[in-house]
Amino acid sequence: MSDLAPRLGIFARTFPRRTPAEVATAVAGAGYALAHWNFAAIGLPTLAVDVEDARFTEVRAAFDAAGLAIPSVSGTFNAIHPDTGLRRRQTEQAVRLIELIGVLGADVLTLCTGTRDPENMWRAHPDNTDPAAWNDLRRTLDPLLDAARAAGVRLGVEPEHGNVVRDAQAAARLLAELGDDAPIGIVLDPANLLTPHTVARQDEIVGEAVDLLGARILGTQAKDVVESGYAAAGAGLMDYPALFAQLDRVAAGPMIVQDASEEDAPRVHADLLRWHAEAAAR
Repeated sequence: MSDLAPRLGIFARTFPRRTPAEVATAVAGAGYALAHWNFAAIGLPTLAVDVEDARFTEVRAAFDAAGLAIPSVSGTFNAIHPDTGLRRRQTEQAVRLIELIGVLGADVLTLCTGTRDPENMWRAHPDNTDPAAWNDLRRTLDPLLDAARAAGVRLGVEPEHGNVVRDAQAAARLLAELGDDAPIGIVLDPANLLTPHTVARQDEIVGEAVDLLGARILGTQAKDVVESGYAAAGAGLMDYPALFAQLDRVAAGPMIVQDASEEDAPRVHADLLRWHAEAAAR
């Protein structure tokens, strides 16, 4: 197994601060080598609306000074929002963000594949399975893919139960339709594929996802399954040493911690390194 420590990161917005330098200091203080950047960490819009180009340079300088890297940037918005005008505006904003993430040193922009729920882009809606929802996702992706190709970066899609790409099968379908040369891949969060009722089948379910998506997995996320939603890794029902054994079958990429509190972030870091070592020793 490849060394996890230099690939282990956390959502920058775990540490909300006034300046990028303060965020970077907090990330480094918790032990992480990487941060998934979101402008919300410094109180600005995720899609960097009205954020001057110079702020991107400021973020990069702050993380460089702290010895940290930014592998990916959040560009989440509701890609199939029922308000077509809002969807069009946010797509245009995401295109600009794609054009600028290279300034941060990142090569992946993460997306939300969307829901027909107009209030919460992570909440499931019965119309998400309608063919029209899939078609709207494809229309939204077209200009984003063009921008990513021109910028030499990739889009990262995360299978999420409440979204159009709700599971590994839907993710595989999207990749197949777009083709092997499309600048898009998968950010795999194994917890999104599990529930308290299915977590006993973790090896089977995660194994199937790795079989379907392995070559296109850009990186992973780490959180845990609990009786009501999600929690920090180690606070729930998942078997992380077994998970690391499955992930060893794909190319080593960043693992980004999600749903950890600032106070719990150092513990999650230490536990993930320990579980990874346990898996390597098996």
